[in-house]
Amino acid sequence: MGNKFFVSLAPHIHGGDSIEKKMYGVLIALLPALAVSVYVFGVGALVVTGISVLSCVLFEYVLQRFVLKVQPTVTDGSAILTGLLLAFNLPSNLPFWIILIGAMAAIGIGKMSFGGLGNNPFNPAIVGRVFLLISFPSQMTTWPNAFERSYVDASTGATPLDMVKNHFGDLPSFSELLMGQSGGSLGELGALALLLGGLFMLYRGIITWHIPVVILLTAFVSAFCFSLLAPESFYAYQTGSSLGNALAYAGFHLVSGGMMLGAFFMATDYVTSPMTPRGQLLYAFGIGLITILIRVFGAYPEGMSFAIFLMNGVTPLINTYIKPKRFGEVRK
Repeated sequence: MGNKFFVSLAPHIHGGDSIEKKMYGVLIALLPALAVSVYVFGVGALVVTGISVLSCVLFEYVLQRFVLKVQPTVTDGSAILTGLLLAFNLPSNLPFWIILIGAMAAIGIGKMSFGGLGNNPFNPAIVGRVFLLISFPSQMTTWPNAFERSYVDASTGATPLDMVKNHFGDLPSFSELLMGQSGGSLGELGALALLLGGLFMLYRGIITWHIPVVILLTAFVSAFCFSLLAPESFYAYQTGSSLGNALAYAGFHLVSGGMMLGAFFMATDYVTSPMTPRGQLLYAFGIGLITILIRVFGAYPEGMSFAIFLMNGVTPLINTYIKPKRFGEVRK
């Protein structure tokens, strides 16, 4: 009886994961897309990204240190990731003072007002993007053309989604969209680079397949059905047949705009997405469908940010009503 077992509190099994490891893993996955944006937009991409990242880190440190009176956690990588994702949602010619406002909205409103990382109901970068889009619609929808590598003097034009929305212009080819040779925000370029980053995260176990695959599949099927049912209403590539046009239109939506960025890097945020696989499937279905509905029928040509924002708000309900079976529970 002298040998007693002392059992500590759960959890009893510890893995090698940490917040820092996950955050920096996502940052590594974003490096190919960042390289594409710098190649296409030059100094403008560097300026916007640098201001966004530094301001997000600074605002988080100041708010934690002097307002919330807690130990700053800026070294965990979450503020850097928020700044990079916010930059990916901005045009490369956005004035620096607007970027500062967006960073303050992302960190101050979207994150710290709820208590910091782990407590925020909405993706902070999405909060910053939506706040700026509503507050500064003109500046947020003025897109430098591809390979206009100046920050202040770049000529501007329409994005591929603008062209499809308003039925004008010659659309970039699929290869150009994959390689990032078109206008738009920093994160709308290089669908192939974003896809490679997403596959890297899947391989490393940073994310699971449920959210990105269902978003892309739902968006593809939705766009295909809309185009097939009313082919005369949708402007896209002409292949000579209604079925071919519908497939081309649906494929266009996958490689244009913020579809790849949102599906792999923003909708998969641990804090703001559902906890269970079934819940993630429903969440992702809503994002894919709402994105296409906004793109087709809404006032804005892009709908990914609004779709993620809306479904972030539904996540608590999904977590409440879609739960895993408890150990030993007998369901009637």
